[in-house]
Amino acid sequence: MGWKLSERSLRRLEGVHPKLVAVVKEAATLSPVDFMVTEGLRTLARQTALVRAGASRTLKSRHLTGHAVDVAAMVDGQVRWDWPLYPRIAAAFKAAATRQGVRLVWGGDWASLRDGPHFELDRKAYPEARK
Repeated sequence: MGWKLSERSLRRLEGVHPKLVAVVKEAATLSPVDFMVTEGLRTLARQTALVRAGASRTLKSRHLTGHAVDVAAMVDGQVRWDWPLYPRIAAAFKAAATRQGVRLVWGGDWASLRDGPHFELDRKAYPEARK
């Protein structure tokens, strides 16, 4: 535990809602599994390309407004997509969010199309328009 985000991960948080950035940073210090931020704020062109490629199913992604991030587990310096790693990372995100009073949604909790690497601010608490 006690991981620190890389400069690359920090750059990928540019344009992301400050409350989510704070949760990501604290989660890194709490997580038993190291992780990197793979994506934060996306352009509509990028989101459209992901939908075309089948990597996303919506053009209403929370990434478009900076309300979502995706992460990748890192084990021995290598990206890993093994499902059991992601609930462990999610527990750290949820703990950080609770400590900060931030309502967070984890894609791994979705009933369909579970998305373990995805975290977003709750739409009800953090609507599209930034405050």
